[in-house]
Amino acid sequence: MTTKNILLSGVGGQGTITAAKLLTTGLMEEGYDVKMSEIHGMSQRGGTVTSQVRYGESVKSPVIEKGTADILVAFEQMEAMRYLDYLRPEGTVIINDTKIWPMPVIIGNAQYPENLLDALERKVKINVINAGGMAEEMGNPKVMNVILLGALAKSMNLMDIDWEAILKANIKPKFFDLNVKAFYEGASLV
Repeated sequence: MTTKNILLSGVGGQGTITAAKLLTTGLMEEGYDVKMSEIHGMSQRGGTVTSQVRYGESVKSPVIEKGTADILVAFEQMEAMRYLDYLRPEGTVIINDTKIWPMPVIIGNAQYPENLLDALERKVKINVINAGGMAEEMGNPKVMNVILLGALAKSMNLMDIDWEAILKANIKPKFFDLNVKAFYEGASLV
């Protein structure tokens, strides 16, 4: 099996790293060699957070080179554009249909790009998911990351992994049922 590359990118507080850790745990349980790296770019102040997950039979480095990611999961619209150059030409982008204005936009020094999804769709294959809205409807906005994880797992044909066991081992018991529901809701969107 060739090594698969997954890049998850979001804004601090969206659960990007938690989703990457759940993914990594699931892949290891399935017997893959897995490497993960993460970058916390001023994450507590709304900055970018990325996690790179590589898996296969034998993975030497946790770092994804530009142009080699099989899939990019953007937890926020602009994050998709920011990391698009990491995606291989035939790769896919899963985008959470959410906009979080960065500080330069908030203070008026920049504008949030208009028609971002249209621009992305002209360049690559995208799957836009309203994970934030779905999480709100489910009663807990914090499950947005698990909705995106479900969509990712389905996109990468990783549904044979025992995700319920992974969630049970890593999520507080009182949130387990909600997270399982969120995972399968996300998978159903792909």
